Amino acid sequence: MAILSPLKTAGHEALAMTQDKFGLYSKNVVTPKGIKEAVVLIEGGTIYGIANKDDAPSSFPVEDLSDFVIMPGLVDSHVHINEPGRTEWEGFRTATRAAAAGGITTVADMPLNSNPVTTTLEALQLKLAAAGPQLWVDCAFFGGVVPGNTASLEPMIEAGVVGFKCFLIHSGIDDFPDVSEADLRQALPILARHRVPLLVHAELEHQHDHASDDSSVWTNAKSYQQFLESRPRKWEDDAIKLMLGLCKEYNCPVHIVHLSSADMVPEIKLAVAASLPFTVETCPHYLTFAAEEIPDGDTRFKCAPPIRERENREKLWAALREGVIQIVVSDHSPCTPNLKFIEEGDLKKAWGGISSLQFRLPVVWTEASKRGFTLNDITEWLCRRPAEFLGMSHHKGSLIAGYDADIVVWDAKQRCEITPQSIEHKHKVTPYSGRELQGMVHRTYLQGRPVYENGKVVAEPIGKILVRRPANVAT
Repeated sequence: MAILSPLKTAGHEALAMTQDKFGLYSKNVVTPKGIKEAVVLIEGGTIYGIANKDDAPSSFPVEDLSDFVIMPGLVDSHVHINEPGRTEWEGFRTATRAAAAGGITTVADMPLNSNPVTTTLEALQLKLAAAGPQLWVDCAFFGGVVPGNTASLEPMIEAGVVGFKCFLIHSGIDDFPDVSEADLRQALPILARHRVPLLVHAELEHQHDHASDDSSVWTNAKSYQQFLESRPRKWEDDAIKLMLGLCKEYNCPVHIVHLSSADMVPEIKLAVAASLPFTVETCPHYLTFAAEEIPDGDTRFKCAPPIRERENREKLWAALREGVIQIVVSDHSPCTPNLKFIEEGDLKKAWGGISSLQFRLPVVWTEASKRGFTLNDITEWLCRRPAEFLGMSHHKGSLIAGYDADIVVWDAKQRCEITPQSIEHKHKVTPYSGRELQGMVHRTYLQGRPVYENGKVVAEPIGKILVRRPANVAT
């Protein structure tokens, strides 16, 4: 069994270590026009072009990568980095090194669980200052919508946030409170005018339902089934219905994060067909695990919304096939190991979040390939679509001339096992530990420079802070 680290290409070193102008050849180059045998030509940190092997200019030294996959660097538009303030959970250094090890070249940081949370311009400036000197990959930032911060939205938009996150239910930390419909009606006209997306944690708790901490549900704090029942699909479904209506009313881009329940897929499909600015993401854990298989007391699997039943998982895959779900993100939400209450097995007390940033590519490919999906499919979900969502499809997410030379080279056939020694996250607690996966990252390039190779992060931090391009303000 191989460990989750890349294979060496015999006789080759990364040409970009010494070359500003070079080419990468493979039989499996994933282009917008399909998988090709080709050479990716790189010059000055950008993609110069895609050429046939015999047509590559002699001025470009070419490295033969055989049948390794050459793909755009992955874009993960949902990552909780937590710095400053909760850096003991995760920080920019460890998170972006893990991203590089996973073939990810762009991440977008959520406005929680840092302290302060990113709900004001001042808090955003603190976050940018903390991030700047320790980015191994490029990083964009989301702001937050909370009760009473409407006046802070435009200053954060002008500072370049790529969107705003809100919760319709308690977020898990008191300093990022959930919003009411009235709060949303204050924020949505501002976001609509600037064409900035609102990202919504879609769970809508009702007083007549069992509350998530209701003792009548939680008679056994180790029971995964009781945890599942404490956050029913209805909460997600009702929240999505609310957001569909508000999206239509305000014509504001709305994005449902980490979709867990497949029940609303038909309604979402109608919204997409009607050209509403309504998008949806899901996560590898919802596409991999099933509630029936999760052992009681294994708090590594706790997240919100919860991992649901096997039949629900397959409906999510069907929604990806239909294009109703467009993006697969990690929702990397780490914490210190003690907050997972692993020894106690207490699902009620445990922090709800899954660490998976580094494993998004092999996890998704392992499950997607079983179901007949292609390398082009996963490139859409993991690269092009998230880049488009972040407003960066003009320079990231595709192997196109003039785009950033952000590239992942990986072996789609190699099977591997995740071990603690291979994990670059600050903490090693993850439900993927010990799991056999298919797909191994060999090398990651950021702007034509290798940042990960042969199992090691090989460069000083060269990542940039990314800001949103100004949008035309709607009149």
